[in-house]
Amino acid sequence: MPPYISAFQAAYIGIEVLIALVSVPGNVLVIWAVKVNQALRDATFCFIVSLAVADVAVGALVIPLAILINIGPQTYFHTCLMVACPVLILTQSSILALLAIAVDRYLRVKIPLRYKTVVTQRRAAVAIAGCWILSLVVGLTPMFGWNNLSEVEQAWIANGSVGEPVIKCEFEKVISMEYMVYFNFFVWVLPPLLLMVLIYLEVFYLIRKQLNKKVSASSGDPQKYYGKELKIAKSLALILFLFALSWLPLHILNCITLFCPTCQKPSILIYIAIFLTHGNSAMNPIVYAFRIHKFRVTFLKIWNDHFRCQPKPPIEEDIPEEKAED
Repeated sequence: MPPYISAFQAAYIGIEVLIALVSVPGNVLVIWAVKVNQALRDATFCFIVSLAVADVAVGALVIPLAILINIGPQTYFHTCLMVACPVLILTQSSILALLAIAVDRYLRVKIPLRYKTVVTQRRAAVAIAGCWILSLVVGLTPMFGWNNLSEVEQAWIANGSVGEPVIKCEFEKVISMEYMVYFNFFVWVLPPLLLMVLIYLEVFYLIRKQLNKKVSASSGDPQKYYGKELKIAKSLALILFLFALSWLPLHILNCITLFCPTCQKPSILIYIAIFLTHGNSAMNPIVYAFRIHKFRVTFLKIWNDHFRCQPKPPIEEDIPEEKAED
């Protein structure tokens, strides 16, 4: 017999489906834009593609699994654990991609003359592969034993049952809050976020310093070069801000769960925090469209060529100046 779905659950599922329907096409469009426009092939946009892949997976994989967990099926413990781990992997991948983007922008303004020799396509690919491998290790750590199996087994045996425990699949029932707070948040989320804030502050300082001194640091007008870098840095810092705004509430709720077990958390706050984390995957393409000129032009080109059947002239692949709104 299929599980009963309440009106509240139906509303939750509807919102999740809406987020997925925005996230998946939007991020596929980002990947498509980088593929068709040679001007979007530098290291920064390679890292943006890695971020977009993670966001596509959130819409196509994590959200359906979250809906499944919300319905609350009865499953074996390790089956539920496997359902819960993908979101940990993809979150970590997004954080590391954002960190790589921040480091890349720092190098562009710190060593502009040597940047292209230091940050090559091959090194960017190695960095992306390293980010995904590390994300797999961090996200799959609960599968290696840091989970709630012992507590669940004790309750299972106390009820006179044998074999692998069968539970109502819920995230907090299988994932240890000690893992989520001490390892995931305090080691792999909060420090990278703080480091990225420091990096962007240094990027803005270096750019302002160069703009004020008007020191030539690249071929062409230094005002154009550093003005372009300032605009792109603002856009990417906005991506970081939105990520932190979307994910910190859920991690704060996890801290409350661990450090104050008797504290009551209103269900509506938990759902809002979950919607923010999933909704973040749909935000980035919107930011790219409104803030980064090359993306906006390429999005329109793809739309006109493939959906409106009104092709425009080929995209300029060597645009001398990146345009983005302040």
